[in-house]
Amino acid sequence: MMLSKQKQQTAYEALSETFGYKNRMAAPRILKVVISSGVGKADKAKKALVEERLARITGQKASPRAAKASIAQFKMREGDIVGYQVTLRGARMFDFIDKLIHVALPRTRDFRGIAKTTVDDMGNITIGIKENTIFPETSDEDLKDVFGIAITIVTTATSKPEAEGFFTHLGIPFRA
Repeated sequence: MMLSKQKQQTAYEALSETFGYKNRMAAPRILKVVISSGVGKADKAKKALVEERLARITGQKASPRAAKASIAQFKMREGDIVGYQVTLRGARMFDFIDKLIHVALPRTRDFRGIAKTTVDDMGNITIGIKENTIFPETSDEDLKDVFGIAITIVTTATSKPEAEGFFTHLGIPFRA
C-alpha cells in the first residue's frame, strides 16, 4: 500500500501525459489540510469537548474561531467562540490524509464514495463528515456527543479536472 506522500511524489509521472506538464514542479501537490467544526451557541462543556476531540483526532491543538459580527437573532456577539479549526502541514498532514482515506471513510455508514462536486474550481476539495465517530480516536462511549467536521485539502492544482485527476491518483474514493 502506497502512502499519500509517496503517491504525491509519483503524481508527475502519472499525470504528465494527461495534463502536459513540462517539469516536476508543475505537477499538483498538497499544501495543507484544514479541519474545522462549528459549535454555534453551545455551552462551555460542549465547546471544550469539541476542542478536545479535534485535538485527539488531528494530533494538534485546535484554535478557537470567533464570530466576526454580532447577530441579535442568534443571540451571538462579536468575539464569541463559534467554532474550532486545525491546520495541518508536513508529516501530520500526510498521516491524517492516510488515516482519512484508509480508516475513517470506510467506517462511514452507507459510504458510497465522495461526490466529485466537492472539488472546487481552484483545485481544493472539501469533505463534510456528519459524525466525528468515524475516526478511531473517538471512543464508543462518547456516542451521545456527536458533531460534524469539515475537512478541506488545499492543493496547487489550477483547475477542477487537474484536481480531480490528482485526488484520484492519491486514492480519494470518488463515486462512480
